[in-house]
Amino acid sequence: MAANPIQLSGLARRLVEDDLLKEDVAREATEEARKTRVPFVTHLVQNNIVDSKAIATSASEEFGTPLLDITALDPDAIPNDLVDEKLIRSNHAIPVFHRGNRLFVAVSDPTNRTGLDEIKFQTGISTEEVLVDENKLAAFIESFLQSQEDDGMGDLGDEDDVDLDMETVDDTGGGDVDETTAIDDTPVVRFINKMLMDAIRSNASDLHFEPFEKAYRVRFRTDGVLQEIARPPVNLAPRISARLKVMSKMDISERRVPQDGRIKLKISKTKSIDFRVNTLPVLFGEKLVLRILDPSSAKMGIDALGYEEDQKELYMEALYKPQGMFLVTGPTGSGKTVSLYTGLNILNTAELNISTAEDPVEINLEGINQCPVNAKVGLDFSEALRSFLRQDPDIIMVGEIRDLETASISVKAAQTGHMVMSTLHTNSAPETLTRLRNMGVAAFNLATSVNLIVAQRLGRRLCSCKEKLEVPDSALLEAGFTEAQLAEPFDVLGPKGCEKCSGGYKGRVGVYETMKVTAEIRKIIMEDGNALQIGEVSAREGFGTIYESGLRKVIAGATSLEEVNRVTSGH
Repeated sequence: MAANPIQLSGLARRLVEDDLLKEDVAREATEEARKTRVPFVTHLVQNNIVDSKAIATSASEEFGTPLLDITALDPDAIPNDLVDEKLIRSNHAIPVFHRGNRLFVAVSDPTNRTGLDEIKFQTGISTEEVLVDENKLAAFIESFLQSQEDDGMGDLGDEDDVDLDMETVDDTGGGDVDETTAIDDTPVVRFINKMLMDAIRSNASDLHFEPFEKAYRVRFRTDGVLQEIARPPVNLAPRISARLKVMSKMDISERRVPQDGRIKLKISKTKSIDFRVNTLPVLFGEKLVLRILDPSSAKMGIDALGYEEDQKELYMEALYKPQGMFLVTGPTGSGKTVSLYTGLNILNTAELNISTAEDPVEINLEGINQCPVNAKVGLDFSEALRSFLRQDPDIIMVGEIRDLETASISVKAAQTGHMVMSTLHTNSAPETLTRLRNMGVAAFNLATSVNLIVAQRLGRRLCSCKEKLEVPDSALLEAGFTEAQLAEPFDVLGPKGCEKCSGGYKGRVGVYETMKVTAEIRKIIMEDGNALQIGEVSAREGFGTIYESGLRKVIAGATSLEEVNRVTSGH
């Protein structure tokens, strides 16, 4: 006999009684929501199981909670100074009124008492819930948070004399600087502030400040390509350098050795951007490079990275293995760190102890123990790894495997019940295995520890102004497309160019080669096979090369054949 629906508690039971859900579907949805740590109502709506309006009506009647049409509210009237973005997103709830000693909070799931308690704890104000349609609540929250970010950017303005809200972060233990004696040159301050904001607005990844004998150049790396942005007077070079070093908490009197620092730039109440800063003594002064670190890039989710469906399955399968090595490889600036951080963000739960050793820590992830390596005091990757193994870890992330010692400890950790994630600088997945062998890792240890290798590149994404190119089939076959791919007609697109893009490209798209270490590949490793032999087996087992992955991006219209050739060096 079927179980009585009364055994289902709260909202799930009410939805069954109102014939909006079958009992078995309600049980399954409750379990799935618990596993994925998503609110029950959000799970139902996102998976199109029950209409959001019907859920809101039933929930209002079941719990006696007033139903509110949140679209009628003025976003400017929201008490935005009481809670932060993290609290709103994590609890899927937003304060809408503040009356006396009560704070009215909009929720779509009236059983979400934890969220209300957290908001009450942070604000110190008694909370009272009002019920909102899930779809309308999700849209309102996104719109509200976006407006907060836009307002923050607007407050900074487009003028050169903008004053930025800077917080300095001292990662390096550099020399103390008395900021009252540091450079306070208004034209230089205005210029640097403008460069930082222009870089953020143009989605640049790096800023280069470069002194030469008779010129000074500022370049941005946008979509992977450097572009010259400004040429300030060369006599300002020492002042620009000093200003950036003060902002980064470096020693402005030291110009003979490289230094590292960080700048934290608050661009709105809910969003800040970090800059990782490095100085290098050059012939005519100091070159400074700033890497823009956006914390939101670590929370994009696996779907935003651009993996094909089969590649995504391999990625997620390797991620949830209890032990073994997950390696990401590619040149500098190919998105390896974001790939690893995305995986860590998926795994970041209260049940797992996650530790990372990074040089330096690029993005701060709450809930993960991030250790910046410091060669000056003897804390390198291998030393950090040894310490991790005494800290009862479940998952270990090593910023980069650079030497045999780090590789050996990583392999041993992967063989003794830990998931180890790391990066290497190699050109393809098969080459990663031979690189580790050349480092001195024993073939048996390699074969029994590595689960998955992802080789990746970042190519420029075609702007919406892209145009169709006339390319004969013979040329496409020569380029590497198969007869089967040509049997299904597709347009080969190329860059055109408009005022919204740079040379026909806007943004970037990931190109990946995912190779699972199968029994056949393990056999080749044990026989000391080379990268070509491993690549042949990988192809037989259906793991395409990075170039073939790029061709699929061309078929999908995401990028051009020319760009795939540029980032993958052809086939």
